[in-house]
Amino acid sequence: MALLTVGSLALDNIETPLGKRDGIIGGAAPFICLAGAQFVKPVRLVGVIGDDFPQTMLDKFVKEGVDLEGLQKKEGQKSFSWTGKYHEDMNGRDTIATDLNVLGDFDPIVPENFRDSEFVMLGNLQPSVQAKVIDQLTQPKLIALDTMNFWMDIALDELKAVIKRIDVLLINDEEARQLSGERTLVMAAKHILKMGPKFLVIKKGEHGALLFHGEDNMFLAPALPLAKVFDPTGAGDTFAGGFMGYMASAKEISFETMKSAVIYGSALASFTCEAFGIERLQTVTKEELTTRTQKFADLTKFSL
Repeated sequence: MALLTVGSLALDNIETPLGKRDGIIGGAAPFICLAGAQFVKPVRLVGVIGDDFPQTMLDKFVKEGVDLEGLQKKEGQKSFSWTGKYHEDMNGRDTIATDLNVLGDFDPIVPENFRDSEFVMLGNLQPSVQAKVIDQLTQPKLIALDTMNFWMDIALDELKAVIKRIDVLLINDEEARQLSGERTLVMAAKHILKMGPKFLVIKKGEHGALLFHGEDNMFLAPALPLAKVFDPTGAGDTFAGGFMGYMASAKEISFETMKSAVIYGSALASFTCEAFGIERLQTVTKEELTTRTQKFADLTKFSL
């Protein structure tokens, strides 16, 4: 079973209290693809890069089971780039520069043999771009979408229109409050679910994630406390990739299955934070993932 991923690919410059890296692989798609490939192959990628994106990295993607047929390469142009600096507590960050470059006029073209993808992860992009992808699909079973407050500020109507067409919405707690206009996350979830999605995941960073479905179904997953957090960039995208990769490998689409998907997504996201960019995600083994998901289970065990 294949997973279709549509998202940005970037060359990032990141500074955290534990170090600094320039020109490292970033954007949503690399994290989603590598996390999703833990469960299902191929992961079909639709995105765009400039001719400055390293070929060695593309070769690694292919080795990990990523199908690059839908990746556009613009000769003579630069890849998307983000420069940011994290605060001491790692919970906040300052954007120093955002250079859209090839992403500025990205027109997603889903290859003919990708269009039958049943599981689709739409990374954080302009809502109109996400809608164009949906228009090209022929038989999706589960479409998940990530977005951010920037699109709520400048393209709210477009965003609401595309949210009506998807099954799972993944946003953080601040974005949930902004989109819904509600203060509590429970009320925010009720409001957002009426917009169209069947399931809602609210990511809370170091405080875990909440899964909502229907009127009364709610599941809280913890975050794994880490001794050192080197770089949280891409943790949310890793979560999304792990979540959808697990769902693509599962036998059914249900709230119960999604509980497990949330745990696996959270476990993979914790690996991402242990190094810069996708460095740690590239080395995660099946055994390590199994061990870490067990740690998540152990965190919530108790007796009354």
